[in-house]
Amino acid sequence: MHICFITNEYPKTGFPHGGIGSFVKTISQELVENGVKVSVVGINYANNYEEYSEDGIDIYRLKKSNVKGLAWYFNSKEIQKKIKEIHNKNAIDIVETSELGLAFIKKNKAIKYLIRLHGGHHFFAESENRSINKWKGFQEKRSFIKADAFVAVSHYVKSHTEKYLSYHNKRVERINYPINTNLFKSLNAKVIPNKIVFAGTVCEKKGVRQLIQAFPKVIQAFPNATLDIYGRDWFFPDGSSYIEMLKDTELTKINEVSESICFKGIIPYEQIPLKYAEAQVCVFPSHMETQGLVAPEAMAMEKMVIFTKLGPGPETIVDYETGLLCNPKDSNDIAEKIIWVFQNQEKVSQIEKKAREFVMGKYDLKKIVQKNIEFYQSIL
Repeated sequence: MHICFITNEYPKTGFPHGGIGSFVKTISQELVENGVKVSVVGINYANNYEEYSEDGIDIYRLKKSNVKGLAWYFNSKEIQKKIKEIHNKNAIDIVETSELGLAFIKKNKAIKYLIRLHGGHHFFAESENRSINKWKGFQEKRSFIKADAFVAVSHYVKSHTEKYLSYHNKRVERINYPINTNLFKSLNAKVIPNKIVFAGTVCEKKGVRQLIQAFPKVIQAFPNATLDIYGRDWFFPDGSSYIEMLKDTELTKINEVSESICFKGIIPYEQIPLKYAEAQVCVFPSHMETQGLVAPEAMAMEKMVIFTKLGPGPETIVDYETGLLCNPKDSNDIAEKIIWVFQNQEKVSQIEKKAREFVMGKYDLKKIVQKNIEFYQSIL
């Protein structure tokens, strides 16, 4: 079986990537271990063409178009051309991509086309309190029409997406994201007392602003508390930095404690476990997720996690049993949950043990990849 993923986010040293890139790399490595051939096609981060193999995965990074206003068209043409070339050399069984990915791809009757619901434009519109962009909305609808099947990574993303988009009576399978529990496991690292760690894209929908607003209340109760923020910056349409906006607004309001907040930037994926291991609590107050990777990754390390109570949060954490759930739009609630963790270490230790057991049962890499293989085989 030959699976071809379409994504521009496959991890590349020195360049930022999001959860989709982490997912594709994790699942691809395990698919190869199970004898499945994997190709990854996407537009390159840099302005050149690259082709190479890594961990048994064939990676094609295509040169991006610089034609203003029509880059989407020429990029899609290049992806289509590369898929055809790969298929002619080694027949592709399934092309998998995210919500927008099939909009301008011409289908080959010999290939099945799968959309995995990572969280599209329609899905996030409500949580971001914005209207649907007509052009992106058109692309998603067109893409959904072309799909032969869908994978939903949580109950919530399936039900919430179908409020806006039709699955056209095609098969929708629910399969969680897998977690590499060999990478994310308990480490013998020294926990730094009252250290709070966040990881993810630093943007509004990840709840970073509310986490910063919660910090003064935390530091009143625990003066030695620190907050480390790991992740890539997000940029407004005018090109301005979200991190710089936070520094100019939120950090100036809490000037007396801002020195205890540090933006650490991007670090290699393999270094994230050590940063979680040093934390006393990992806090991810996302306004919305499809499932989220960071929460179960930290949970797999037997770390105390505070996650969002919105969307799929209750699918990921059993409140006060495998972690804590917070209202991500209420800085007071975030602060109270962090303070509770610092004040209840005996109970926290029990929760942390149950957290890894929960992740091993629900998100185990080998089990999840086997479910994916079985689903791939069933739609061929």
